[in-house]
Amino acid sequence: MNPDAREPSTADLIFEGGGVKGIGLGGAFAALQKHGFTPHCVAGTSAGAIAAALVATGYTAEELDRVLRGIPYSDLEDEGFPAKLPIVGHALNVLVEKGIYEGKVFERWIKKLLEPKMITKFGQLKDPEAKNPKHRYRLQMIASDITHRRMLVLPQDADHLGVDPDELEIAYALRMSMSLPIVFEPVVHRNPRTGEDHLIIDGGVLSNFPVWLFDRDEGDPRWPTFGLLLVEPDPKVPIGHRLSADEHTTHPGSLLDYVKSLALTMMEAHDRQYLENATFARTIPIPTLGAGTTEFDISEEKAEALYDSGYEAASNFLKSWSFARYIEEFRRGVEHPRRSLASRDT
Repeated sequence: MNPDAREPSTADLIFEGGGVKGIGLGGAFAALQKHGFTPHCVAGTSAGAIAAALVATGYTAEELDRVLRGIPYSDLEDEGFPAKLPIVGHALNVLVEKGIYEGKVFERWIKKLLEPKMITKFGQLKDPEAKNPKHRYRLQMIASDITHRRMLVLPQDADHLGVDPDELEIAYALRMSMSLPIVFEPVVHRNPRTGEDHLIIDGGVLSNFPVWLFDRDEGDPRWPTFGLLLVEPDPKVPIGHRLSADEHTTHPGSLLDYVKSLALTMMEAHDRQYLENATFARTIPIPTLGAGTTEFDISEEKAEALYDSGYEAASNFLKSWSFARYIEEFRRGVEHPRRSLASRDT
């Protein structure tokens, strides 16, 4: 692409997973939409996959915000029988079913959100003109197959599960991608071709921020990829404080809550240990204002602040963004002054 050419109005978007903090993603998307960007391919992990699916199927920024703020968390907590037992129920359900909640209600809820747009399978989001296989499906999401110890990029890797990628249900893939360890039971998927069971959990275990997903192996991209990254106000907070910060606990101080918090902390940490300059240059860091991943009883005021945080972060990012400069600096090996790293919060 000629670096002097007009800035493209198309962009691929990567939404990081982050549970309730995903409200900030809605604000960032609203800012991108206001600045004239139209998403082409979108992807995400866990809660980021929910946002990606809604954007890909035609939800506007206003509709997306309404959904992310109005997620009926208490209604989605479908406990299995062991979990309903007093005192030991949740721990017993984790031992028996490997999670507190079944996730079936969540899958039905997602289906209801997709039905008005009349898009329920990945094949309906296939781009027949895409020459790059990475852009074949306009929606992609990450899940983790712990049976085979591999990351799944869905729908491309649906063949690994014995499923036609075009026929894979979006809601079913989302159920896989958002299966937070301990919180939700894993998806047990039986491969119809081999008869083998695959135990599938949250994609954040392996990649919570797959900003690399749509990158070309060679040549200049036609348009930018923007990564929407949820960041802590103070990443230097000691680990002990992070483990106790989640307000949505079963029995504060219990072994079950310790294990759940440990899993969430590891998922949120590994992708941001190191962001090379080329990745950071296209990343919109959204301060999460101390909100917890499973802070399901978040107040309206805090939700509004999260949305505003995302909107402001994206607006500030776009003030200094130049696709032409990005191409020159990070795709052609030419050294140019980078955007200031002073505000880097990772």
